Amino acid sequence: MLTIMTLQPANPPPFTAIFDWDGVVIDSAAAHRESWERLARELGRQFPAGWWEKTFGRKNTEIISEVLDWAREPAEITELSDRKEVCYRDIIRKRGVQPLPGVREWLAVLAAAGIPCGIGSSTARANIDLSLEFVGVAAAFQAIVTAEDVTQGKPAPDVFLTVATRLGASPERCVVFEDALAGLEAARRAGMVRVGVATTHPPEMLAPHADFVVRRLDELSVAQLAAAVAARASKIV
Repeated sequence: MLTIMTLQPANPPPFTAIFDWDGVVIDSAAAHRESWERLARELGRQFPAGWWEKTFGRKNTEIISEVLDWAREPAEITELSDRKEVCYRDIIRKRGVQPLPGVREWLAVLAAAGIPCGIGSSTARANIDLSLEFVGVAAAFQAIVTAEDVTQGKPAPDVFLTVATRLGASPERCVVFEDALAGLEAARRAGMVRVGVATTHPPEMLAPHADFVVRRLDELSVAQLAAAVAARASKIV
């Protein structure tokens, strides 16, 4: 269990931190892939070539209709999406899930610096709630925005902008931590500083789309990110 000891700074925080969930905070790729494969077996469906990489950062509704082309009717899309997540949560309940290396350490650093933190994810809220029971970092996050909270998923900026609004932060003073290209594009459209986390893609693939690229979150410092945010904000004023 992560113990968060938040200090109350005299001045406003230098930035607000917004985290994608899967592939940034937790190591869930295998469970997500297996849940899609279970659903495919139930339906007797096949996957198109290159389907897995195209799902990263996307909402289920878009994956089912656009990537997999398994359904077009909204009611059927919702039914398949819900079933996929039931499979996913069944896997997590049986096997558990772990935070990625450096996550606990980085969240503790941010808490000590008084940095507000939120989650902006394309996954279902029930998935995050279940995972939080295993990884024990719920106290680190003051806002959670998931697929149910927005109409347009990533690469639209809606998820991250909604987190910023809930935390009372202006977009240019936010830092997004993302592993998916769709998520990094969403952060760009939101006007936020982007940290690419090289868990699902190699660093060289993320580099053109991010302000920083790391393999684990605790490679960063608050000072680095504060300077990047200040520089971006000064260009807007």
